[in-house]
Amino acid sequence: MTVEQIAKDFGVHPMTLFKWLRQADVDAGTRPGVSGSESAELREARKRIRLLEQENEVLRRAAAYLSQANLPGKGSTRS
Repeated sequence: MTVEQIAKDFGVHPMTLFKWLRQADVDAGTRPGVSGSESAELREARKRIRLLEQENEVLRRAAAYLSQANLPGKGSTRS
């Protein structure tokens, strides 16, 4: 059977089946590339980095705001 026939039996495009076969070879270690688990781990790491960068920006802005609020003569009751 050809890949095209198998793809038709599965109801997918032949290119999709080729990609699945290529990824299976990468996951098995018979072809160079990033395995599915490494790819998922990388996605999670990038998501975590984005979240940490957002949290860091919030903290930076809060620190700047609080340092301005504590300056003498800028709304503070201290003299």
